[in-house]
Amino acid sequence: MTPRIAVGIDLVDVREIARSIALFGERYVRRVFTDAEAAYARAVPGEMARRLAARFAAKEAVIKALRLRDRGVAWTSIEVVLRASGAPELVLSKTALDAAREGGLARFSLSLTHEGQMAAAIVVAEHVRLPKSRIWLHSASSARHGARR
Repeated sequence: MTPRIAVGIDLVDVREIARSIALFGERYVRRVFTDAEAAYARAVPGEMARRLAARFAAKEAVIKALRLRDRGVAWTSIEVVLRASGAPELVLSKTALDAAREGGLARFSLSLTHEGQMAAAIVVAEHVRLPKSRIWLHSASSARHGARR
């Protein structure tokens, strides 16, 4: 039997993230992003909104791939981390991880990109019959410009 896939994609205007940060400050950042995501975004001056926009797009893409729109999920239960190679990787916890397990989604690939004032992410999740305790999360980074997201 060929495994089925679930796909989610999202496009975010970096200016919208910048506006949310300006309006709500640290409260917004803590509600939507993990401490590690926020630290990564702050690491390069002037790149915070752009880096967070790519992560926001990834979270939305996961929500779409997992069909979580009506279920409700904590933003911080979906985290984008970077491997040593610079490739982005998804880490799911709490309700996002429960939904992945329930749906039989075992392998995730993530690609992030941003250009100008737009950031995008695509998530591909593979349905595989596995014991509920075995979920593999991995990703593929965008090769565009060789940039790290």
